[in-house]
Amino acid sequence: MHAEDTPDNLLNMIITEVKEKNAKKQFLDVARIIYKDCKVWVSPLDNDIEAVFDPKKNNFHKHGRITRWVLKNASGDSIGRIAAFINEEKAFTYAQPTGGIGFFECIDDQLAADLLFDTAKAWLIENGMQAMDGPINFGENDTFWGLLVEGFTQPSYGMNYHHPYYKNLFTHYGFEALYEQITNHLDLSKPFPERFTKIANWVIKKPGYTFKPLDPKKLDEFALDFMEIYNDAWKNFDSFVPIKNSTIMETFNQMKIIMEPNLIWFAYVNNEPASFVVILPDANQIIKSFKGKLGIIEKLKFLYFRWRGVSRMRAIVMGTKQAYQKHGLESALFIKLGEYVLPRNQYHELELSWVGDFNDKMLSLHEATGASFGKRHVTMRKIF
Repeated sequence: MHAEDTPDNLLNMIITEVKEKNAKKQFLDVARIIYKDCKVWVSPLDNDIEAVFDPKKNNFHKHGRITRWVLKNASGDSIGRIAAFINEEKAFTYAQPTGGIGFFECIDDQLAADLLFDTAKAWLIENGMQAMDGPINFGENDTFWGLLVEGFTQPSYGMNYHHPYYKNLFTHYGFEALYEQITNHLDLSKPFPERFTKIANWVIKKPGYTFKPLDPKKLDEFALDFMEIYNDAWKNFDSFVPIKNSTIMETFNQMKIIMEPNLIWFAYVNNEPASFVVILPDANQIIKSFKGKLGIIEKLKFLYFRWRGVSRMRAIVMGTKQAYQKHGLESALFIKLGEYVLPRNQYHELELSWVGDFNDKMLSLHEATGASFGKRHVTMRKIF
């Protein structure tokens, strides 16, 4: 609890739905207030957060709805925020219709947190929901997803960072863990384990097996390959909703400013799309000083630091068709990646994020690469 937030000040809290331009600014500023003394937190770009709420930039609005609130104490100081949303393609795939909450930030006070949660809950009930998952994103799960509970180091771009006390705010309200999200770190100064390399090189030489980096001039073709692989790889997971080509193209276009094509690889078996890995340079190493802003000065700085290069990468998503999940394709993709990355001596760390604790195959792959534990997020659920 902040010193200025006395019990009387908190008893007269005011929560306001974000509709006006000034309220949007306050919503964005809440996080900068909450983390002002945190040295490792990196403010996401305001433009990227606002894009989630913009129907023109987030196609989830075509099959869902979203709103958000800002919480202030009696003195008018911003002390919290929350968003609530419904993805209609996914909400009704559960035992009880389930909405989502995200972009939660709050001072260390349960009364304040409860008011935020209660407000989101009331809106979700009004819209037919019987439970809420959080903190998650109104979009794909590669960004702004999960509650950080272990590994409070500088996050890579798109990964949620939270104060350690957030876990108590969620659990005291009645949220329970749905699944854990494991992030591991790979030290690129160390060679891959011998067995991993041996298997990968054997796979690379197999007849009919080909490996290609992303070609930006053929983005449409690679997007279709991505969709085919992804939807096959994940189809048997609970409450899976197939990804659409429009969503992939939207994501690829958003990644262009930071994308390095030779960090995104696809594997084919007799010309059939079979596996992929999407890795991006970590933009957080560039934007840490931007404080969420992206004006002319920040854009010039971004271009300079992008040219100069960063030292960390983030693997944001991997996938392999089920028919090829025991063929060693993932290992081969890492070796092909290494052939490009290692001679440059630029990147020193690869963050493998994130893998659900239910995904034994991918966790085993992380272990086989020699990666070490980095962070743990949790996706939680509150049944009303």
